[in-house]
Formats: sequence, structure tokens, C-alpha cells
Amino acid sequence: MMAPVVGSGAWPAWTASVPKRRSSGGVVIVVHSEGTVDRGGRCRRPGQRASACRRRGPWGRLAAAMEPDTTLLMVGVSGVRGRVGEGLTPEVVAYFAAAFGAYLRERGGARVVVGRDSRVSGPMVRHAALAGLQSVGCEVIDVGLVPTPTVQVAVRTLGAAGGLALTASHNPVEWNALKFIGPEGIFLDPAEHEAFAALRRRGFARARWDELGAVHPEPGAVTAHLERILRLPFLDVEGLRRRAVRVVVDAVRGAGAVVLRPLLEALGCRFEILHEEPDGRFPRDPEPRRENLGELGARVRAVGAEVGFALDPDGDRLALVDADGQPVGEDGTLALALPVVLRRQPGPVVVNLSTSQVVEAAATPFGVPVLRAPVGEVHVARRMQQEGAPIGGEGNGGVIVPAAHYGRDAAVAAALILQRLLEEGRPLRALVEALGRFVILKDKAPRPAVPWAAVAERLRAEARAPEVDLQDGVRLAWPAERRWVHLRPSNTEPIVRLIAEAPTEPAARALLEQARAWMTAAAGAVAG
Repeated sequence: MMAPVVGSGAWPAWTASVPKRRSSGGVVIVVHSEGTVDRGGRCRRPGQRASACRRRGPWGRLAAAMEPDTTLLMVGVSGVRGRVGEGLTPEVVAYFAAAFGAYLRERGGARVVVGRDSRVSGPMVRHAALAGLQSVGCEVIDVGLVPTPTVQVAVRTLGAAGGLALTASHNPVEWNALKFIGPEGIFLDPAEHEAFAALRRRGFARARWDELGAVHPEPGAVTAHLERILRLPFLDVEGLRRRAVRVVVDAVRGAGAVVLRPLLEALGCRFEILHEEPDGRFPRDPEPRRENLGELGARVRAVGAEVGFALDPDGDRLALVDADGQPVGEDGTLALALPVVLRRQPGPVVVNLSTSQVVEAAATPFGVPVLRAPVGEVHVARRMQQEGAPIGGEGNGGVIVPAAHYGRDAAVAAALILQRLLEEGRPLRALVEALGRFVILKDKAPRPAVPWAAVAERLRAEARAPEVDLQDGVRLAWPAERRWVHLRPSNTEPIVRLIAEAPTEPAARALLEQARAWMTAAAGAVAG
């Protein structure tokens, strides 16, 4: 961005109270070297009448905002997230929402869907986001407090240019975030994020008072989402109603039950929901990991339920508990759902590089390949589009079924698991045991102080693995021995994440330590 100047040599009096320097959580009023700012906030080049600028329309005017300080934020492909009141302030939210609206308008669209999860900060973040979008002339469709997948579905069904999901997903209660969704209902990919970042660097225009956008409440988004699930060709809705599966749900006081309750009712389940009130005061660690599912497991045993469903706060991930109250593991959700889809629609399965090989075990009987993409929902979704995959997802309990939409969806996953129980007539634990035993261990190590690309090539030589994947870090695999390890540099910390899987815990631990040694040796060789 060009250095801000004032064409007349002084700021107009009306800007006296406006900050002109970058400050934490603040925005900056600027004027580019091409012109000045008149009292109405419109662009005027030297010697040009204000009316001449106005005739160019609102998008010909100069920007009135620069990007705020992002030191305390995480800004990347997954959106913009931070702790509320520290990095994430109303000013920051309004700025990024406005920038996203301007980005969509540059591409010819003005309609934007906005939805939020149940976080305590949600109402504040929503108001700021709506104001930001209105300030650039967007038509805002407010779907209210809903799961993130509902926002993604609404973008498609309402023909919007994009969507804004206000959620920090599994992060602790003090966090919130903005997630940016494109017109296909898929989160922005790296190329789209770069275009969005470029717009922020060069600045964007605000609308005049008579060009501001409006907000339209849309109460039907949950119903539209539910209908898409119930129309899935993989579900025997009448059979499930007769079966009346007994279920316990832990909704963690998030947004997921907004869709899951009516879905379970429609499928005739006998169920109860723990922590259903969507007030954002999470009663446990919001991530649905094995160690956080004790209460759910105890309740499943107490009432004799067949399955327990654990949600994350924005309803895009599902973890399972069996009838004995034992967690299945997040990787098991996709593996158990696969057969329901593949029996009716055979095709490739797409997962990320860190997903358990239990997915291969589930896919093998159907003779279909399992393809791997970089970590991140958008990478999996885009690869699924390219390959025509009927199902895919990630090893964190995220299941993507394009027949519903191209996003992870806990409600879709729950419906498929219920269908699997109907079809198999066996307990969930028996289905899990049929997949075989795999142990995943995770660790981290300091990132080498040498170029990672060079380290990756050395790692390939050091390990001599039969399969090497360099799409996202380094994934080394020994399929015949059913073991693999993934070394992935963090995008936000100076560390490398290590994930290893093998049939036994000692084998997985040994592979993890071997990978650490290979990385150290590779970095030393690169450093010379």
C-alpha cells in the first residue's frame, strides 16, 4: 500500500478525533497519494470536483481503513481467530467482516450469509460483523445461532456470494473467530485467501449513507439443512424410525443440538441431550477427544443407550461412545460411516495426511482408493471435488458427504452412524473391532533453523520409506507393516508436529522417536 499523505498538506478538521496511526485493535483512516479526502469522506484527486468522483460509484472511492494490528491474532486459511478483548475486538471483527464483504463485491456478489455459534461473545461479535458487512453495501442474511455446517448449506441454498461463520470451533470459551466461506459453501482455499489478503493490503471502499447494506433474518436455515440430510439416498428414514435407536448426546452447550435434536426426532430415536442449552459456557474441554467424554460414557451406560454422540461447539465434528461407555476415537467416526455410502455409491475416499489408516481398513472391502490431501477441511473438500469422491473427511471426527454439502457435518455423520447400526444389527463395539487395532501417538519438536524444503528432501533419503508424501510436511509410510509417521511444520509456532501410527503402542512410540532422530540428522546435514 502506498504511503498515506494528505493532498492539501493537512488533515481536514473533521478527522481530528480519528486515529491516524496503527494501534492494537484499531483501524486507520488514510488517504492515498492519488487524492485527498473531502468533508463527506469521498475521494477527490487534485483539481477534480467531488461530483466527478461520485459519478464513478461507491467502489471508485478510496478506502477509509487499513488492516488493524494482527499481532495477537491467528490469521490464515482457517480464518481470523483470537481471544476476545485482547486480539479480537469489535473493531477488528468489523474490519475483517467489511474486508470480506468488499472482497465478495469485487467478485460481483453482495449477498452474505452470517451465522454464529453459542459462545458468550457471540452476540457482540455478530453485531460487529453485521456492521462491517453493511458498511460496504452487503445484503446480509442472518441465520442466527446455528452450527457452522448450517451456514455452509445456507450459502448454497440461498444463492449467496459467500458466508461468514462466527465460531472458534473447539477453542476455549475466551476465543472467537471469523471463518470465510465462498459461494460453493466451502471455506476459502489458499489462493482465495491470498486474493482476500491482497485486497486488504491495497484497501477497500466504504458505502455512503444511502448505499449501506441491510440485514434480513432467515429463520428457515436449520429446516433447509435438516431437509438436505433427510433426503440423503443413503438413509432408510422409515427403517430408522421403526428401529428407534437409543442415543445420548453431549452437546457441550454449543450450537450442534440446534440441528441434531430435530434430526434425531425425525429419525425416531429415543434420546436425551446433555448440556443442550446453547449458552457457550462449556462444561468440559470443548474438543470431543477421548479424555473429555467421561460424563457421556457414564450416562450411556446408565440408560442402556446403544451409542453416544459428542459434539464440538459449532457442530462440525462428531465423536462416538459405545454401549459400554468407551470412546471409539475420533478417527473411528469416518471409518464407521464409510460403508453406508460406499455400498450405494462406490468411489474414492479423500482424507488428510494425518488421518488414521483405519480408513483404509474400512474402504478396502469396497475396492476403492483412499487419497490424501493436506491437513485442513478446504484441502480435503477441493480434492473430493476433483476426484468425484462420495465421502471423505478428517481424523478429528469430521465427515464430508457432498450429497449433503462440501463441509464437515456432525449431523450428517450421526445420521450415517445410525444407518450403519440399522444395517449391521451389531453393537458399535463389534463394528469397531472388525476394523483392527491401530495406535496413534502425537508429539512436537522444535522446528529446525534451516529451510524446511531442504530438510524434507533429506528426510526422504534418511528414512527410505516405500511411500513418501511431501504435500504438507513429510509423510513416510510402510504399508506392509501398517505404520506411518507425519512430520508437519506448524503455521503458527516454531515447532514441527509429529504423528505416528502403528498396530501397537510400542511400535508407534518407536516410530515417533525414529522420526525425531531422522529430522535431527537431516537438519544437521543441511546445516553442513
